[in-house]
Amino acid sequence: MEEELINLSKVWIYALISISYCYFISSRISKAVLRLLSIIPVFILFLVLPLFLSSLHFSGSSTLFLSWLANFNLLLFAFDQGPLCPLPSNLCRFFCFACFPIKVRQKPSPNAITTRKNEPVPKWVLAVKVLVFGVLLHVYEYKDVLPRFVVLALYCLHIYLEVELVLVFVGAVVSTLLGCDIEPVFNEPYLATSLQDFWSRRWNLMVSAVLRSAVHIPVKRLFARFFGLNIAVLVGVMASFLVSGLMHELIYFYAIRLPPTWEVTCFFVLHGVATTTEIVVKRTLRWKPPHRAVSGLAVMAFVSVTGVWLFLPQLLRNNVHERATSECLSVIDFAKRKLFITSS
Repeated sequence: MEEELINLSKVWIYALISISYCYFISSRISKAVLRLLSIIPVFILFLVLPLFLSSLHFSGSSTLFLSWLANFNLLLFAFDQGPLCPLPSNLCRFFCFACFPIKVRQKPSPNAITTRKNEPVPKWVLAVKVLVFGVLLHVYEYKDVLPRFVVLALYCLHIYLEVELVLVFVGAVVSTLLGCDIEPVFNEPYLATSLQDFWSRRWNLMVSAVLRSAVHIPVKRLFARFFGLNIAVLVGVMASFLVSGLMHELIYFYAIRLPPTWEVTCFFVLHGVATTTEIVVKRTLRWKPPHRAVSGLAVMAFVSVTGVWLFLPQLLRNNVHERATSECLSVIDFAKRKLFITSS
């Protein structure tokens, strides 16, 4: 554990140096091609850095933060777009906005209507999720006697809880560092009433925002010139899902260190097709959606079934779930030892 923490520190020191270069040097270069060329070495470095980490959680989170979010945000920055423009007031803010899935919560005007999306997650909800996740880690001890479908359902729940809790923890640290409130990354995805609602308004909202700026909007503008806005929107949606699938393949590669099987890309392409179909049906048939309970169950069933079919198999074949559980328990034991030594 100590050696891996040292490697993690080195990776993020390199990341800080690279982001500092972008802040102090690249920002002074005229936007577009020249600035993009100046940032290309950083793109390459951020694709390489996760290879120095063997821990599943450290390599996976570093891939998300550096290889995906930072590279996409810096790509937008090269053209004066995205969260890094206008240029943040200091390096700390530039670094946090570049690498982490955060968005500063704006103070609403007195006449503004507050939406649930912008409300922070109640602390009791977060506490329940932490408790469920802790119980889940120990339930795996009995997986041999549990039905297969129950174990698969637990794995789906594990992925959701762990991703959300990690991002909530990172958000809390960044919020404290910057001295500001940030918007929640998740908006209770299990309450989604459609695939469009799930992917665009509830699941991993900051990543969705980056994909919208870096992929969806440019593709929509390009295709709108030739096929009209309605078709261009659908192409932009499909492009976003395809890119998301490819980036998940990259995360899988760093976690497993094996050539991709493209199953996870197929998962996102399938959801892209289903979501665009849903959009077309809503447009053309003016279809009245069923009751929230019915549509919500249908969405969760579709996400779960396709996840078990295409998202989980590569992880299960390579025992990633067992590594993840083992690492979580090791971190808990490590923290207990450090706490015991400190208290004694």
